[in-house]
Amino acid sequence: MTRTVAAAEDSASIRRVVRSPAANVSSLESAALLVGSAFFVVGALVGLFAFWGQSLPISGRGSLGAFAGVGGAIAAVLAFVLGRYLADRTPNPALRREIGQGLSVPGARLHWFDIASLAIAHGVIALLGWLALSTVLELSFTDAVVFALPAAALGGVALALTAYVSFLSAARMTPMLLSLVLAVFLVVGAFASMLSASDPHWWEENLSALGMTDDLSAKAFNLTLIIAGAIVTIVARYATATLPASTPPDRRGRDIVRFGLILIGIFLACVGIFPVDEFFAIHNTVATGMAVCFAVIVLGLPRFIRTVPRVFVVLGYVYVAVIIVVAVFFATGYYNLTAVELVAGCLIFSWIIVFLRTAGATGDPEAEPAVLPSVG
Repeated sequence: MTRTVAAAEDSASIRRVVRSPAANVSSLESAALLVGSAFFVVGALVGLFAFWGQSLPISGRGSLGAFAGVGGAIAAVLAFVLGRYLADRTPNPALRREIGQGLSVPGARLHWFDIASLAIAHGVIALLGWLALSTVLELSFTDAVVFALPAAALGGVALALTAYVSFLSAARMTPMLLSLVLAVFLVVGAFASMLSASDPHWWEENLSALGMTDDLSAKAFNLTLIIAGAIVTIVARYATATLPASTPPDRRGRDIVRFGLILIGIFLACVGIFPVDEFFAIHNTVATGMAVCFAVIVLGLPRFIRTVPRVFVVLGYVYVAVIIVVAVFFATGYYNLTAVELVAGCLIFSWIIVFLRTAGATGDPEAEPAVLPSVG
């Protein structure tokens, strides 16, 4: 009798989660587990059908790592879209009180192309992450193979874990998590392109040389820049949404900073859209434009945003000074262009990430209450 009652309560609990997955933190966690379980079943069945009667290598073509990477990427994209849909379409004040407002920031909202960019970023991170892990395991278990049944189970686990993390990332996305996704995506995408480049001496030319060839690594590098540029435009909107805007000068300064950051994102995407070997003038123009926009924002920040902390202003000045110094080293032949681009890129994007945090701490106290974003 007791077991029957418990089973009925569990069944009712699952139905409640399906009907109201965003009712509270517990329901959201349960929904993520259900999504992960569904992908485990699908992944294990597909793997069992594909691997039956075979012994698979851990990494490489036709391996368990390849299955986990491709399947994980698909699972990450689908789970992210589902998590974002539930977060946008099932607003729940109780959940927001428990996990915070997330991306429910006045003056900023996610459009469908923003969600697509973030979903692709999660998919690429999952793809490259599983491929990298399988490569490490291949080196640890030399000449080992995986039989069909355990391979199917491990493939299902990879898809389940990826879907679980991606779903919660979407449902609990915050501006700071958004900046973390940008950083991880840039690092993973860039290193993957570097490691798989057909020319091992690409660094002797410049960073853009990674996107010049017709091989897969070049396409991955250019796609990384395009998606990263789209994410930067999202970060720009959220980084400036909470800035003071109670007076015309404040609003004008906020809009200038927002426009400058969005331009950096657009220019970054254009660097990937226009490879240097095919569009030399356009490529160099947009690449230089990023540095110019960054310098204008940093140097004019005290006038644009009067409440910005002095420490952060000085940090920006130091960053600009370092970029100028390495540029001088390049002009004198001491550094090559790749070193300058790597240093400048790291400084610019780290500044944007820190700015997002700083802007949130200096938000407008007169801002209206937050409203949930919707997909446009």
